[in-house]
This record gives sequence, C-alpha cells and structure tokens, in this order.
Amino acid sequence: MKWDDIGEQPCSIARTLSVIGDRWTLLILRNAFLGTRRFDSFQQDLGITRHVLSERLKRLVENDILVKTPYVQRQERYEYRLTEKGLALYPILMSMAHWADEWMHEGFGQPLQYVHKSCGHKMTPKLVCSECNETIHAKQVKPEMTQDYFDYLERYQIQA
Repeated sequence: MKWDDIGEQPCSIARTLSVIGDRWTLLILRNAFLGTRRFDSFQQDLGITRHVLSERLKRLVENDILVKTPYVQRQERYEYRLTEKGLALYPILMSMAHWADEWMHEGFGQPLQYVHKSCGHKMTPKLVCSECNETIHAKQVKPEMTQDYFDYLERYQIQA
C-alpha cells in the first residue's frame, strides 16, 4: 500500500495519520497550539523549508484543521488559525507530550507544565473511560469491530 492511500483504510488511526502523520505537521500543530499564526513565524521557529511548510499548511487547510485568514490591510498576507476540528487534536498532542515527559526526559524533566485555567492547578493529561471515569490502560480495553467495518469490507469485497 502506498502512503497516499493510507487514509482509505477502514482504520481510524490510519485515517488520522493520512492528515497529521508526519513530523513537520505535528510540529506545526504544536506551534499553532502555542500561538504561532504566521508563515514566517512557523518557518523561523521550526527551521523548515518554505516549500515543505507551504505544503503542510496547505494540507492542514484542505482538511479543515487550520483556516487561512488575511491579516492587516493586505490580502496577500495570512494567518493560520486552528478550527474546531483542529482544536479537537489537542488531546493527541497532550498525550504525546505526557508520554515523552514520562519516557524520554533523559533526566531533564518536562520542559513545559500545563495549568488548567478553570481550577488554576498544574495538571497531567490522562485518558479516562467516558462511562465510569476510570483511567484507561491498554490491557483493560478490548477493541470490537463495528458494523461499519464489516460494511466497508463488503463494499470493497475484502475478506476479513
């Protein structure tokens, strides 16, 4: 399977990766969540080539993750702002940061702390069950295929 076709799989992770599955895109998203909005700022902060940055921003706009809005009086200058769909990626980035803080700190500790604005406390992201609010661990979850998955297999005549 070619990388360009990965988003056509009946897999939620594969479809997500088809949009945000490369290092530059994730770093662009990180910077967007930290407040970066303008092309030149993304380029300077990341050290990315103009071509690669332009390509990644275009894909994020095409997938409604970012919206391109003009700033100042001139229409040819734009800012990139997270959409609701883009903001919904925040838990993914927070989970990645938490994982790195726990497993890849190399003795330096975590570079950022996160403060929950509502209560004012420093917080650590955690994944919990939507039904019982218990912290989720991989060994406590059993994936089950949905009817949508079986419909996909039938539609494309794929054997399970």
